[in-house]
Amino acid sequence: MDRGKRVKLAFPQGETGPGPATFTPEREFGIIDGYGATKIPMKDILSNLFSPGTPGRRRFLALGAAALALPFASRLSAFASPEPLPADRELSFYNTHSGESADIEYCRSGCLIPESLQKVNHILRDPMNGETKDIDVSLLDLLVRLGRAIPTEGPFHVISGYRSKSTNEYLRKTGGGGVAANSLHLVGKAIDIRVPGVALRDLYRKAVALKGGGVGYYPGQDFVHVDVGRVRTW
Repeated sequence: MDRGKRVKLAFPQGETGPGPATFTPEREFGIIDGYGATKIPMKDILSNLFSPGTPGRRRFLALGAAALALPFASRLSAFASPEPLPADRELSFYNTHSGESADIEYCRSGCLIPESLQKVNHILRDPMNGETKDIDVSLLDLLVRLGRAIPTEGPFHVISGYRSKSTNEYLRKTGGGGVAANSLHLVGKAIDIRVPGVALRDLYRKAVALKGGGVGYYPGQDFVHVDVGRVRTW
């Protein structure tokens, strides 16, 4: 890197231009020498940095460039898009109150299946009065991602899916706390689950890692709460 040349950071490009991309910072992050003429990959910077023939001044400049680049790489990787969902999506549920089981393919070739969504609404109905509500598809997609992250193909055991206002209020008064007045269960955006064969703590950690919404850990009641509200944990 010659004296007097300007150096700017080179950010990785997505397929359609700047933006989130899947990349390896050590391989793809580097600097551009001069005014954008030559990209110097990070692996080459680090290789030259420790080469016996590298003069002290150039080693110092390379070290500075690497130090500047790596924090940006870690920040960009944190905002990388999640793994794409399959075009065909299916979920297995076991309703712990009614004893019903269902394997439901709710999306085929990227298209939602209305009758299947009705089946989802039914098995995730209010356990006390049988009332149903449309379950948010983003919650179903989050469960698909969670199912792909855990080491089992067993069904999600559902403790609570949709919850009517009357049921929610009853649980607030008699359930020993932990039931919010404005619970996302009321709008079909939350579910309480466990998965046989998967430790509850592991299920919680996998759900938290997805950063898809709120995740609550209830070891006393043996379930994990998952919702598609803002990202938070408790």
